[in-house]
Amino acid sequence: MFCMQKEGIMIHLITGGSGSGKSAYAEEQILSYGENKRIYIATMHPFDSESLDRIARHRKMRKAKNFETIECYTGLKKIEVPENSDVLLECMSNLTSNEIFDPEGAGFSRAEEEIWEGIQHLTSKADHLVIVTNEIFSDGVSYEQETEEYQKILGHLNCRIADLAELVTEVVYGIPVRIKG
Repeated sequence: MFCMQKEGIMIHLITGGSGSGKSAYAEEQILSYGENKRIYIATMHPFDSESLDRIARHRKMRKAKNFETIECYTGLKKIEVPENSDVLLECMSNLTSNEIFDPEGAGFSRAEEEIWEGIQHLTSKADHLVIVTNEIFSDGVSYEQETEEYQKILGHLNCRIADLAELVTEVVYGIPVRIKG
């Protein structure tokens, strides 16, 4: 399935390390776009009671900001969002991991294209699409082959999204640094 990008959509890729403030910045960006319907696509798969508590806390915070939350662990292209909505997709590293390792996911061989088709689908509906990803590539550590393949897929997706996006921002210690746009 390939969907054409909606004319006039604005795509913003936001990256940063763990705890950098990229999530808060992404939410600020969506809020700044006005009063369109706000959709938050959450990709963190709950594995234990701690993650369930975290998800519940985040849902409550987002509800106060008028976000409708959609949980999506795999199959992004199947998500239906309202036309002309503002969509925040968080985050690419979780979604990529889910598509690769979850039994319902696409697996290593199809994960990248499955996610890319999902992003194309979202661009055909939304007015604004903000995508959050993680900077996991600069630690200089060698990993097992499976982890390095995951990093390769995520890195390639990040490059494709950055190429498509009008804006790319890296958040460093809470400071947004514009990379593109």
